[in-house]
Amino acid sequence: MSTTLTKQPLRKASGPTGVRRKRRPAGGGQPGGGVVSFCVHGPTGKLLASDFTTAKLIAVLRGGLPVQELHDLQTSLDVPTERLLPMLGISKATLHRRKAHGRLGPAESDRVVRFARLMGRAVTVLESEENARRWLTAPQFGLGGAVPLNYAGTEVGAREVEDLLGRIEYGVYS
Repeated sequence: MSTTLTKQPLRKASGPTGVRRKRRPAGGGQPGGGVVSFCVHGPTGKLLASDFTTAKLIAVLRGGLPVQELHDLQTSLDVPTERLLPMLGISKATLHRRKAHGRLGPAESDRVVRFARLMGRAVTVLESEENARRWLTAPQFGLGGAVPLNYAGTEVGAREVEDLLGRIEYGVYS
């Protein structure tokens, strides 16, 4: 009974056996570490401005944000999901499908980023997240008595809210 052993070529191990790490794109599914967090808080910790250039952000939006980003936005704004979804133009059935798929569509992702950027701008101007939340959810004289989050349902409305925040920042009576 003789057995013949064949020599197997050696392979270099680049890390622990059986562990593969995927490189996550910007906004890649880490709670508090994605696009929404960057828009609200700016570059902090592991979030670098170079990870969120306009070109990279557009590429991420075209592929759709992870559903976690929607939850991060909801937490940041402290608005109930039932109120946030209509503002974003997402039905409950669509949200259920997106959760099963794991990603939002490009248009939905764009709207999530729109609201996150408004929150970030409000935090900068009003100097705290709590002040920003209160301002974004209360009627504003400068918007004709409209609530900024409701007004920002369209791109034109969002720009008007940004303009109002700019006027507040520079002390222009509005």
